[in-house]
Amino acid sequence: MGSLQRIALVLTIIGAINWGLIGFFQFDLVAAIFGGQNTALARIIYGLVGVAGLLNLGLLFKANEQFEKSPETETR
Repeated sequence: MGSLQRIALVLTIIGAINWGLIGFFQFDLVAAIFGGQNTALARIIYGLVGVAGLLNLGLLFKANEQFEKSPETETR
């Protein structure tokens, strides 16, 4: 997994946590940190999380063998 993919995964996780907070507690963490949903910085963060989610779609289509046969898990 490359650096861009890892960054996208972190942003997707942040988005998932934010949606969980919205769903369970009606609290938008991004809006709280950046001054509201309509501020430019909050909209940039929302956009980056959305693009990261699209980039991570590629993980769905990678062959399972790539994950199962990583050098760390191979037995010798």
